[in-house]
Amino acid sequence: MQNLSVFFKFFALAFSALLPVVNPLGSALVFMGVVGSAPPLVFRELAQKIAVTMTLFMAVVELVGAGLLNFFGISLPVVQIAGGLVLASMGWKLLNQQKSETKEDPTKTVEDSFGSLEEKVFYPLTFPITIGPGCIVVILTLSAHASVKANIVENATAHLGIFLAVVVLSLTIFLCYRYAPLITQRISPATADGILRLTAFVLLCIGVQITANGVGALLRKLLNT
Repeated sequence: MQNLSVFFKFFALAFSALLPVVNPLGSALVFMGVVGSAPPLVFRELAQKIAVTMTLFMAVVELVGAGLLNFFGISLPVVQIAGGLVLASMGWKLLNQQKSETKEDPTKTVEDSFGSLEEKVFYPLTFPITIGPGCIVVILTLSAHASVKANIVENATAHLGIFLAVVVLSLTIFLCYRYAPLITQRISPATADGILRLTAFVLLCIGVQITANGVGALLRKLLNT
């Protein structure tokens, strides 16, 4: 029962933290701008490939994150503090921005560099349009947060919850990209901006909580020594 609680806790934590960073609705608008007026089959195939690539990419980052931290000698409480501050900063920025931002710049720089949409599946459609450096920071922070569990079973359960959140988010990206033409017609910019600000507040709260957990863990470690 406790493992199930850990699973759902980290699933909700990861999904809530990643959702405003990925911003499926905003990314769908950029995706629509890159693809243009293409047949529905093109949107479906591209959406499927991007969702799969996104899942694999984020899973690899989540799995090797702890190993990279150990290699560079960075303790998990420090990552929790730094990552939590970054998340809180991102949430604060999104919450207070004057106008809803879209990730348009990467598309302008690479649109003339590739001749076909197939060559754009990973760069720039998956990275950095769908998942950027902010997502990597979130995944590394969540991975470090999940690795401080008391035993191996809880540790694996926490990482499994994060991975399932990535899968669900990838499915959300698939749906948004698959039906990008319809979404751009049905959802107004004001509605998309409201959704973004609500999720940004959740991201801010998550960042503060992870930072507090890291500070507590670091203080306990220092006091014990």
